[in-house]
Amino acid sequence: MSEMITITLPDGAEREFPRGTTGAEVATAISKSLGKAALAAKIDGRLADLSEPLEADAKLAILTAKDEANRQDVLELIRHDCAHIMARAVQELWPETKVTIGPVIDKGWYYDFDREEPFTEEDFAAIEKRMRQIIEKREPVTTETWERDRAIRHYEASNELYKVELVEAIPEDQKIRMYWHGHWQDLCRGPHLAHTGQVPADAFKLMSVAGAYWRGDSRNKMLQRIYGVAFASKAELEAHLHMLEEAAKRDHRRIGREQQLFHLQEEAPGMVFWHPKGWAVYRVLEDYMRRRLTAAGYQEIRTPQVVDRKLWEASGHWDKYRENMFITEIDEEHANEKRVNALKPMNCPCHVQVYNHGLKSYRDLPLRLAEFGSCHRYESSGSMHGLMRVRGFTQDDAHIFCTEDQIEDETARFIDLLGSVYRDLGFERFDIKLSTRPEVRVGSDAVWDKAEAALEAAVRKVTNDYEVDPGEGAFYGPKLDFKLTDAIGREWQCGTFQADFNLPERLGAEYVTPDGDKARPVMMHRAILGSFERFLGILIENCAGRFPTWLAPVQAVVATIVSDGDAYAEVLAQRLRDAGLRVESDLRNEKINYKVREHSSAGVPYILAIGRQEVEAGTVAVRRLGQQGQKVMPFGEALGLIAEDARAPDLRG
Repeated sequence: MSEMITITLPDGAEREFPRGTTGAEVATAISKSLGKAALAAKIDGRLADLSEPLEADAKLAILTAKDEANRQDVLELIRHDCAHIMARAVQELWPETKVTIGPVIDKGWYYDFDREEPFTEEDFAAIEKRMRQIIEKREPVTTETWERDRAIRHYEASNELYKVELVEAIPEDQKIRMYWHGHWQDLCRGPHLAHTGQVPADAFKLMSVAGAYWRGDSRNKMLQRIYGVAFASKAELEAHLHMLEEAAKRDHRRIGREQQLFHLQEEAPGMVFWHPKGWAVYRVLEDYMRRRLTAAGYQEIRTPQVVDRKLWEASGHWDKYRENMFITEIDEEHANEKRVNALKPMNCPCHVQVYNHGLKSYRDLPLRLAEFGSCHRYESSGSMHGLMRVRGFTQDDAHIFCTEDQIEDETARFIDLLGSVYRDLGFERFDIKLSTRPEVRVGSDAVWDKAEAALEAAVRKVTNDYEVDPGEGAFYGPKLDFKLTDAIGREWQCGTFQADFNLPERLGAEYVTPDGDKARPVMMHRAILGSFERFLGILIENCAGRFPTWLAPVQAVVATIVSDGDAYAEVLAQRLRDAGLRVESDLRNEKINYKVREHSSAGVPYILAIGRQEVEAGTVAVRRLGQQGQKVMPFGEALGLIAEDARAPDLRG
């Protein structure tokens, strides 16, 4: 075996090194400055410690803090090391604390601790101070592989019994890695930074503390989970904290309460009580989606909410999804046993039943069936969050039954429709992710090849800027996920488009080919909004409760300046209502400036002020939300202005 190996660098250059050379040594050999700046290595695309020996020819990239190409990997390293450094700081401050796990999550990390005395946010300053002291020491991060017995003995000796349990759960064929941040040791898969000083000391912050059951099991002990965020620079941290401040101001739960849109309560957990104003927005959005779907060639259907378990067994959902279903048992008359039904958690099997009624020909395809389907899924109480995660919801669901040759065209049509809807609703930007075949799947490779190629070709007609997520498709087919970006830069995954080769097979869907043979259609699952409840939560936060006029629960308020204008104001308010607008009149004995502030805070797009001059002249003083001053105009002109602004985007000329 040759003692030299060939290392290929990102620019294509090849260099030879002795077998066993580490990434750190390669970095220093390239340049001393790179050696100092190096954070970690990528060996044949796999993130690795700089100390890992290179035993064979490989492609090697050295990651630095300024590495934009591997930015997400750099952030993950920083956040991972922050978790370890925080755990070390906690044990140095409170030695009796037991450590468990501390994974990286979106924007940061958490670590679960077992400590009798509760942590509070007042403890964060001390923990952060100790973390910065550890960072300033620039202590090396080292790693070793241990035998299982040695690891267990080590943790038993130090009374870290949670770690013992973790070691025992590691499969026999996996290595047991230990990492040290200075003197402090933890069980971890890695990789990590080269030394503690590579964590930016001014770019992290502890955010909150919450309870969490050990290993997510409510039968286990409740631990204390401390959350933190970390970034590559102070500026990025400050931007994130500013975004959180904005998000708090836009919280849909607060706005929903203040504007009397909806509420939730303990007697119906995860189920929304829509108030008149909130329901008005819901209905306008539903009517808009219905028109868009009808224009796009969809046929609306309605299917039952309570369905016998036999259908869920046939579709495969009973085995895979039963724990998330609401199940009912009914004593049918003269039946030997109870009939077991379930509230539907999704609409797909029911749509196949509609398709299966009557013989279908290739001439009937594509067949697009849409339903605003009411679904119920069990979510744990701790995971529910306002409108964003509920147990009862309505999907803007549809299924397209088509041939394999029609997949690309149907995909392109859907992306075009989705983009148009998002723009109408105020979201100019969305990203697309293509998820391809997983290892465990149904269908032949030839069919997968065709479906993946069709989805990708359709995406490329829209944009070349999309992400491919290998192996993350559903077992029944490849899929597209659509993430929209809101006004403060947050991403929300709402739309989806999924090819399904499995359900038509399981439920016996067929069509007659031009040759007179029977064939299975491809079933395309698709949604644009996802669920109305969650999308309305996103929409409320995106516009901070200031809906566009066509969606606003109250589109105009006619407010009097003096009581002499009351009768005139009521007449005008009724004329606005007769024109199909959602209008309120405000005749209270309050100053007009107070009324304007109140209705502006509630997001009312138009305020029509009525004083003596307006009564005598037959005019109104119009104030537009977000604009300075007011404009006096004849009522007919104001009516035309508001009516045009209140037209839904798809109804405008």
